[in-house]
Amino acid sequence: MAETVHPFYAQHRNAMEAAMRHRLDLAEAMLCERAHVSDIHAIRREVMDEFEIVLTQMPYVGGTASRMSDFFMRLMGFMAISRVLRRHGVPLPVIGEIERETYKAQLLTVPEAERLASGRQFMSSENQALLREQAAKSTNASHQDAFPEDFVYDFVEPGPGDKFEFGINYKACGFCKFAARHGDKDILPNICGLDFDAYATRGIRLERTQTLAGGASHCNFRFSRLPSE
Repeated sequence: MAETVHPFYAQHRNAMEAAMRHRLDLAEAMLCERAHVSDIHAIRREVMDEFEIVLTQMPYVGGTASRMSDFFMRLMGFMAISRVLRRHGVPLPVIGEIERETYKAQLLTVPEAERLASGRQFMSSENQALLREQAAKSTNASHQDAFPEDFVYDFVEPGPGDKFEFGINYKACGFCKFAARHGDKDILPNICGLDFDAYATRGIRLERTQTLAGGASHCNFRFSRLPSE
């Protein structure tokens, strides 16, 4: 029996597919120049076909009740791009560069005022309260039993001398679990690299010195506001 897309992701399928097509538009020149793609139309079709497979593989972690659902919907498409380029022999560092530059270009199509407002909301005391609540929920045994593919994380308060406003320690990563399950461990670091631009384009400085994908015990995200120009 053919695999199906979870109903939650099916509701957002059109938007996710449109975002993928937009990424491929933005990446086209880089794919030709750096990945030496000769038939860009064939690559586009192959990526969109692979994305259909990724959609059936995406784990459900609670829908709108989980902030991590949005992470999956925004970033999992890069797994499809990575898989296709890897099959075509493109070196992993080149894949990472293309994906990061493509994602940044896509993020910058959002008006600056909207991006910065989103960043202020993320850094707000209200959102920090939500993060504390969801972090505590993520470590709950019943939640982990219900959503074993979800992220597990702690909210980190700054200590004396710390220059960040707050942090998150991811002790288990949904992308790592996905990569281990589907044979994508080698392309996983490229997904991790997207985080920096995702926050910087919203006026947020992300500092991170280790990742689960790199073999650490946790990913240490530390957030502060970038100075306004």
